[in-house]
Amino acid sequence: MSASSTSAARAPRCVTFENGLRAVFVPCEAESVAFGLFVASGSRHEPKGVGGISHLIEHMLFKGTKSRGPADITRAIEGRGGNVNACTSEEGTCYFAHLPSECLRDAVDILADMYLNATIPDDEFDREKKVVIEEIRMYSDEPDAVAMENLQRNLFPGSPLGLPVAGTPKTLAPLVPERLRRYISSCYRPENTVAVLAGAFDDARAESLVRGALGTFRAGRRVARAVEVPPCELRPVHEQTVRKDVSQAQLALGYRTFGIGDSRKYAASVLDAVLGRGMMSRLFQELREKRGLSYDISSRMQFFSDAGMFSITAGLDAASKDVALATIDRELDRVRERQVPAAELKRTKEFLVGNFRLSHEKVTSKLFYYGHTMLSFGRLVSPREQIDGIRSVTAADVQGAARAMFRPGCRSVSWVLPREV
Repeated sequence: MSASSTSAARAPRCVTFENGLRAVFVPCEAESVAFGLFVASGSRHEPKGVGGISHLIEHMLFKGTKSRGPADITRAIEGRGGNVNACTSEEGTCYFAHLPSECLRDAVDILADMYLNATIPDDEFDREKKVVIEEIRMYSDEPDAVAMENLQRNLFPGSPLGLPVAGTPKTLAPLVPERLRRYISSCYRPENTVAVLAGAFDDARAESLVRGALGTFRAGRRVARAVEVPPCELRPVHEQTVRKDVSQAQLALGYRTFGIGDSRKYAASVLDAVLGRGMMSRLFQELREKRGLSYDISSRMQFFSDAGMFSITAGLDAASKDVALATIDRELDRVRERQVPAAELKRTKEFLVGNFRLSHEKVTSKLFYYGHTMLSFGRLVSPREQIDGIRSVTAADVQGAARAMFRPGCRSVSWVLPREV
């Protein structure tokens, strides 16, 4: 019987290897496997003055190992129809490969080799640092990215959470290969890493492959890591405006909120969906469908370990920006002052549950779900726990979250406006 035909009946499990690395195995019916390494090393862990080093390391791990050149890594994955990629956030870095199920060994071997044996060659480093600086400049030309970056900085003043994940040309300029190698040795440690495998695989073979590749290495001398900055005090309402050569006003509005371990996280997620997730959300209906003030408006609830950020983004006609902002504020007041009606609450929760279930059919979605929840909670969090958490939210819970989040005087607004307005 094939691995794909038996995977659906097996439950996810977590194994902690002797060196402290945790490996999560998520069997499911599929034609592929997704393998990823999640490292608890992101931009908020960086020492002062080296902002962007985590993101630059993410790029450099693709630039060769002791036995593979950059082209060898790409060819081994893409040559089999798969893909390999990585991403860095405030609190972690992830490397992942998605391949046909018979290529499981390739996925494990290649990512483990990148993780353990990256050489950070000087010539590749100089070129890639220029590439990252161009990436930063590219985002600085995108008004929505500028508005969000300024909003996050204003919501988390004096904290690494308020700094750009990619760093700046100024913070990247002094970095050299040896500095990256030392930083890798301090952060890319077994106890700091979660390996996740999702898809169609044989349990015994998969565990043997992952254990053989990653279960025995020992990190070198521990280098002192940056001390995480505690959450800063909320600041008074702040509004910032940047003018660029654009034809549309870009708005990013936000509030500081609580972290992912807070019991109100499910209520906050439902509140987010009520306001700005999907075409039936209040902001979409009010600003686009009824008033024609925006083509695209949405909200997002983002959780960090000890803090969070609720944001609303919209592209607007600059002449209507004050009307749009007042309309948004009225919707926030309304959800704070009156409970969400039963029918709307039920519809919103089913939207969230259905969206989660549909996305969870993808092996890469399972990979990210278990990787992120393991880094956040240190344990397996089942999809059922998430679904039950959403379904348990009451109208009073949503209103309580709104009152806790949307406090007068704690709002920040970031604009990118046309130069001539």
